[in-house]
Amino acid sequence: MSHDNGYKLLFSHPEMVTDLLRGFVKEEWVNQCDFTTLEKVSCSYVSDDLRDREDDLIWRIRWGDEWLYVYLLLEFQSTVDHFMAVRILGYLALLYQDLIRTEKLGKQHLLPPVLPLVLYNGERRWQAPVDLDALIYPAPAGLEKFRPKLSFLLLDQGCFAIQDLSGLQNLVAALFQLERSRTDNDIRQVVRKLLNWLNSAEQDSLRRAFTVWCNRVLLPRKLPNLDFTEFKSLQEVETMLAETVQGWKKEGILQGRQEGRQEGRQEEAAKLFLLLLDSKFGAVSQDVQAKIRQASPEDIEKWTKQIFQAETPEGLLNS
Repeated sequence: MSHDNGYKLLFSHPEMVTDLLRGFVKEEWVNQCDFTTLEKVSCSYVSDDLRDREDDLIWRIRWGDEWLYVYLLLEFQSTVDHFMAVRILGYLALLYQDLIRTEKLGKQHLLPPVLPLVLYNGERRWQAPVDLDALIYPAPAGLEKFRPKLSFLLLDQGCFAIQDLSGLQNLVAALFQLERSRTDNDIRQVVRKLLNWLNSAEQDSLRRAFTVWCNRVLLPRKLPNLDFTEFKSLQEVETMLAETVQGWKKEGILQGRQEGRQEGRQEEAAKLFLLLLDSKFGAVSQDVQAKIRQASPEDIEKWTKQIFQAETPEGLLNS
């Protein structure tokens, strides 16, 4: 399961969307919404390049007498897209066209307000514009009134302090904590909180969604040396983290222990070197990033010493 599909599974539950809005959208209109009306919209449309957008998550919620739509762009952006605002503009136009085609407009036959929201989980902080206006060349006098205007709400997970997230009783904050966890104990503490919060029969589906996400996405990425069958519940995940992993560590039979430490040192060296490259050259290509992540610590050390004399990232790596 990809991160994209894992997030769509989780945010197909109204509890997640509720906590997303209440916990991370700091606007007065959120307090005026009737969260008992929150419902997922079945929406399917095809853009001009025939790319199907039917998997997008679109929710609507009552705001006064009208509906307000929350467009969740859950493609799990792990790289910065400089023209994300243009993509959002296209998606918003498709949504509005679909609402017109299906005659789902409000009482006054007006298009509903939409909150376009992008979740980002990359190592680098997001620096691309969140306003379309910043991507358009300045218009001559008289033409500026025709410039399209659009903004989207960006949630860059790396910008939230762990201590702030841990102090919230919020499902999305717990998800962000799991994403940024570094040890099995970090994961265990958050899973224990989820068990306390999701303890009613009505929340069975969401508990299963978190269990699937832990099995298919989180644990393989965070604890790659573990060989485990899929857990059937969050309780099994918590028990494993509390007992099994700890026992394996004490007995010294956790496979790849030494290799894991070596890989950790290599990953840290690669991460620091990529930051140096970014400072000197700006964003580097995917090929350059892949070569650095596969390089030995010795090669990275050599390149670091030569970086100030280099003219291009490619030339440095081929030196």
